Amino acid sequence: MAENPDVVSGNRRRRTVAAAPAKPPSRVRMSAAQRREQLISIGRQIFAERGFDATSIEEVASRAKVSKPVVYEHFGGKEGLYAVVVDREVRSLLDRITTALTAGHPRELLEQAALALLGYIEEETSGFRVLVRESPVLSATGNFSSVMNDVAHQVEHILGAEFSSRGYEPKLAELYAQALVGMVALTGRWWLEVRKPRKETVAAHLVNLAWNGLSHLEAKPGLITSTR
Repeated sequence: MAENPDVVSGNRRRRTVAAAPAKPPSRVRMSAAQRREQLISIGRQIFAERGFDATSIEEVASRAKVSKPVVYEHFGGKEGLYAVVVDREVRSLLDRITTALTAGHPRELLEQAALALLGYIEEETSGFRVLVRESPVLSATGNFSSVMNDVAHQVEHILGAEFSSRGYEPKLAELYAQALVGMVALTGRWWLEVRKPRKETVAAHLVNLAWNGLSHLEAKPGLITSTR
């Protein structure tokens, strides 16, 4: 039986329509502020992954699906983008630590500072990686070392009062503050990679070492090994 040419033609048209690919959804246009935030977020991730030197504006633009001039328009170049990222992370970390220091007892303050730093590492891993990587670019608010110095100055005031009440030399509070904060910061960099044990356990052991050491300080410590 011969097929009706009109039916065959209609079937072909229906198959052609069904096989046609769907139109891609139209791209939502971002405001300047939204685009800036997107570029900062992407830059933060790439700087965390590769460091400053290995990061390129080309890759930032590619991930954001924009042209390179768009990135230059917002930040002036890689250095400008990096400075913004670091400034934000410095403020975030310092705010987190200073806000956490609310206790009245020195041991609790040590616990709060350790937990605040470890919490930042856990929740803002990319930001912490950006801060601890070395870079030739200086930001307005500094870098990880400057944050730790700020925290050490706060700890110094706490230790100074403790030293005075216990008959130790208050001028040495700065030295001990740097040692304590450095211990927590270095342990935090190690914990960034291993993530074991959980942060509460790490903080407890840090404070155990720091506090039990502080509570049995010698007024005038000396070295057992004689100098030659």
